[in-house]
Amino acid sequence: MSDNRTIVFFDLETTGLDTTVCHIIQLSAVSGDRVFNVYILPDRELTEGATRVNGFTVSNGKLLLKGTPVNTVPLADALTSFIDFLRSFRSPVLLAAHSAMRFDAPVLRRVLRELSLLQEFKQVAAGFLDTLPLSRSLVSLDSYSQGNLVRHFLNKTYDAHNAVEDATMLQELFNKWHPSTRDITRVTYAI
Repeated sequence: MSDNRTIVFFDLETTGLDTTVCHIIQLSAVSGDRVFNVYILPDRELTEGATRVNGFTVSNGKLLLKGTPVNTVPLADALTSFIDFLRSFRSPVLLAAHSAMRFDAPVLRRVLRELSLLQEFKQVAAGFLDTLPLSRSLVSLDSYSQGNLVRHFLNKTYDAHNAVEDATMLQELFNKWHPSTRDITRVTYAI
C-alpha cells in the first residue's frame, strides 16, 4: 500500500518492443491473491525476438503459447475487463510494472487511447509505479532484469515472460523490499 492506495502489479506480453505499434497479446495483473489474466489474438505479426522471448506464435488464426492454443478475447473486451478488475479495488490503484515507464505504460496508454478507454481507465488508476528505478536504488547489480532481481532477492527462478508469473514475482519482490512511501512516490508517474 502507498498512501492507502492498492498496488496492482501488472505485465504485458506483446508482439514486439516498438511501443508505438506493438500489440498486446497477454495482459495480467496481481494484487494479493487476486489474479487477472487475458490473452488477445494480435492483428500484427509477432517479431522473431518476441516469439523467442515469450513463446507466443499465431497459427491458423489461433494464439499459441509454446505450441498450445490459448483462449483469446478481443482487445476492447480485454481492456474493459481489466478496468473492471481495477474498479473492484478501492480506487484509485497504483499500477506497478518493471520498466513501466519505458515499456508497459506507453503501450497500455496508447492502446487505451486508440480504443477511447483512457478516460475510463484514469478513473480507476492513479498512476504507474516503476520498479526498475526502485530496484536500482536498493542494490548494486550487473543486471536489473526482473529475473536477475528474483534470483538475487528471492533465490528463485520462474517462468519469466509469462505475464502472470512476471506480475506475481514482481509483487513478491516488492513485498520483500518493503519500500517506504517516499521511495514509492519517487518512482510513481502520472497516467
